[in-house]
Amino acid sequence: MPTVRESEFFMPAALQNFPIDIVVFAVIAAVLALRLRSVLGKRVGAEPVVAVRPERRAEGGAGVRGRMPEAKEQPGDMPAATLDIPAPATRVGQVLAEIAGRERGFAPRTFLTGAEVAFRGVLKAFAAGDRTHLKAALTHGAYQAFDQAIAAREAAGEVQRSDVGEVMSLAIEDAAIAGAIASISVRIVSMQVNCVLARDGVPVSGTESVTEFSDLWRFERLLGNTPDSVWRLAEARAA
Repeated sequence: MPTVRESEFFMPAALQNFPIDIVVFAVIAAVLALRLRSVLGKRVGAEPVVAVRPERRAEGGAGVRGRMPEAKEQPGDMPAATLDIPAPATRVGQVLAEIAGRERGFAPRTFLTGAEVAFRGVLKAFAAGDRTHLKAALTHGAYQAFDQAIAAREAAGEVQRSDVGEVMSLAIEDAAIAGAIASISVRIVSMQVNCVLARDGVPVSGTESVTEFSDLWRFERLLGNTPDSVWRLAEARAA
């Protein structure tokens, strides 16, 4: 910014004793603060929690079962997320209809509501190192990846902070049926504080600012309405 000199500008007598230099510096500081905030607050999909590769299963083998957690676990003080469901005439819409035909009580809207509950629960459990919750909510292969990440974090004396605020939207991106296994991929856009802290509390990755994240989570289940069936997370990555 060019240097401001009194001789270059007309200044009324009433302003001659006004501390204009202080005002100029205050304006500069405000502009820098706004730019810094824009950088820290708009990182989309940065620092994914953990990347999980999909499992390969033999058709009809032990796998993912069932329905999502009940929606009553969803925080009541958050605005409802926007739900995006493919039209029935699309390829994905037709697969969803086939899942509904083979799975009594399945509905895409109910599925997405449960996906948000699962999303919040898995991130909370991962940050807390709650292996019991993760083992119940993830497929075997996905759990192994999460468990290894937690073990590495514990060995380094690091702490994961994952605070999920508003979940703004959930969109069904893809769906498939392979034998008895149904899978649905969901794009989840949320506001989070997600970072890893060292032993001394200093951030080593992620950001302590509230940031917009876009994630793609794939859930699987074994079709058949078995008594112990639940949808499980099979793959998670930044979208």
